[in-house]
Amino acid sequence: MVMDPVEANPQNYRIVFENDRVRVLEYTDTPGHVTIEHHHPDSVMITASTFRRRLSSNEKSVDVELHSGQARWLSSQNHYGENIGETDTHAFFVELKEPARDSPQVQGGSLGPEGPESPQGESRA
Repeated sequence: MVMDPVEANPQNYRIVFENDRVRVLEYTDTPGHVTIEHHHPDSVMITASTFRRRLSSNEKSVDVELHSGQARWLSSQNHYGENIGETDTHAFFVELKEPARDSPQVQGGSLGPEGPESPQGESRA
């Protein structure tokens, strides 16, 4: 299974910048679109539109509603997403190429983005 988001979903993801420490992806989709499962390393997600999505992995799902101009931490994870709203999704991901220094990179941590008010990711809006 292809896990790189750009390879798994080339119609939705494109590389806008890359160097030896980060890769920046742009993501777009339309209401009703469902992605193929893929992997994100630890990343910062910056929203360029307001949207609603359902992220799913290992039989768990979380609904996320984000507004344009928000920045959220995204722990390393595998997932697929569905645009469950009425607006297009437009976001950027700044993927870190280095694992966290104080702990090994963990797959399958929290699902979806974590908000600044909730370091453990309980609040998604």
